[in-house]
Order: sequence, then structure tokens, then C-alpha cells
Amino acid sequence: MRINFTKMQGCGNDYVYIDGGKELVPQDKKSELAKKVSDRHFGIGSDGLIFINPVADEDIDFEMEMYNADGSRSEMCGNGMRCVAKYVYDKRLTDKKKLTIISAGKKKYIDLTIDDNNFVSSVKVDMGAPILEPAMVPVTLKGTPLKSLDISAISTANLSGTENAVIDQPITVKGKKWHITCVSMGNPHAVVFLPDDVDLATFDIESVGPYFENHEVFPNRTNTEFVKIDDKNNVHMRVWERGTGETLACGTGCCATTVACILNGHTDNTVTVHVLGGDITCSWDGVLSSPVIMEGPATTVFEGSIEF
Repeated sequence: MRINFTKMQGCGNDYVYIDGGKELVPQDKKSELAKKVSDRHFGIGSDGLIFINPVADEDIDFEMEMYNADGSRSEMCGNGMRCVAKYVYDKRLTDKKKLTIISAGKKKYIDLTIDDNNFVSSVKVDMGAPILEPAMVPVTLKGTPLKSLDISAISTANLSGTENAVIDQPITVKGKKWHITCVSMGNPHAVVFLPDDVDLATFDIESVGPYFENHEVFPNRTNTEFVKIDDKNNVHMRVWERGTGETLACGTGCCATTVACILNGHTDNTVTVHVLGGDITCSWDGVLSSPVIMEGPATTVFEGSIEF
């Protein structure tokens, strides 16, 4: 079959997008297709594949069905979510400037900024509240009580005292001790703050990223963010994505990085995360039930079709 697609990217985090309402790919073939299109030598080249599906629910506008480059399913992608929102508006599948899109059962609420030519120029996504409870991330480390935190940016007044989180806890990877802060934004993240004497630009992420991803403390594997703090409102980050490898950006990773920065007292509540592909701004008010708000670009690269 010949399948029409659109290649899109958010800060260099690129995916192949397929209109699931028009291109009827059998469910049991989608993983295979994801691996084919993602191949940067023999396919289209991407960090994965995303289907944009119609939904028979008046409270939901579209579904995002996401596959990593290795064919595995993924629950959430912030850059992908922004591109889905641009896709459906720019292709006139909707005229709404406020959208509800579901991915892996989780609803995300989206605000579109429209340019003078009636196309989407930027996208703001309510990414939902961060998940910190270790078993929910998931990570098998015990964690520490959130009530014990003494950080001005965090509100612990609404906590019962039983909530735990993995914050700046040590694990051993490749024989070296690292400290991680674990956050789920619908998918698991381990955030690592690199010491002052490590240059992020030359950091050998290829040599450690796979070992973090597949470490025994992460039952579902993990995405890993390696971060350097610039100041109270800016950080630089490189990311090793589960099932893909290093990518130029990760929207959920930027959200998790922001939460981890605040939990560790490194930044204020609004952070611009500078990734290899550009800048994404995230904010979180420190109330554990409050959502992380992410804003950034979404760009259409090209369109085409592929035999499968």
C-alpha cells in the first residue's frame, strides 16, 4: 500500500505524521511501519511515527498514537503533541484554537497561536501535573518524603505526608555513581544534573544513555535528561530518549527537567530549556496537583508518500 505522510519537527525532534482517518494501516503493522519510516538511511528518517486519529467523543478532538523509532509504543511526546495540533489546524481538520488531544488515555489541553496567514506559529500545551510517586513513574527506588522538602518554590501544604519522590538520589551506572531526580510526564524521566567540570557539549551521551535507559531500577525503561544550570530561568539539556537514542529535543523531557530543577531548588518556576534543536519554555507553580505548561514551535518539513 502507498501511505501519505507529513514530516514535522519541534525544535528538531522530528516525527513522521500519518492521518489515521485516511490511511488505514492495520494495527499489527504499525510497529513495523514505525521502524521503516524512522530509518535515516533506508526510510524517511525520524525519531518515530505518530498517527493522528479521529475520536468518537465530543469532549476529545483527536488522538495521538505514538511509536518510537525502534517500533515500541510511547505514551507521550510534548514536541509531537505540538506538531499534531499544528497539523490538524493547518490542514483544516478543525477550526478550533483550543484543542483537547488524547494520548495513551491522557488528555492534553492545547492553545494555538495563529499567524497572519491563518497557520499555527506556536503551541502552548497543558501537560498535566507531574507524577513523582516512585511506583507511578515507575522507578523502584524508595524515594524521600516530599513533606521534608524545604524549597520556597514548592507548596507542600496540601500533602498528607505519605508522598515520596526520587530527588537527587544516587544510582550506579557503568560503575560510576550518578544522582537522579525522577519525574513522569505521562512517560518516565530521570534527570541528571551534571557537575561544573563536565562540558555538556562534549559529554559522551552515547556511552551512558543506553545504560540509563535500560537500568534495572526502571521497569519500563526511561528517558534521561543531562542538564547544566545557567541561571534561575535558563538551563541547557541533552536528552537520551527511550527507544530512540539522543534526539535534538524532548518536550516531556523539558517539562521533567523544569520540575526537577524546581524540586532541587536550582531555578524559579519558569524555565527556558535550551536543547540542541532550539528553546522550549516550561512553567510549573510548585503545587503538585498543578499542570506543567509547555510552549514552543512546531514546523512542517515536507510531505510525501511511501510504499509499505
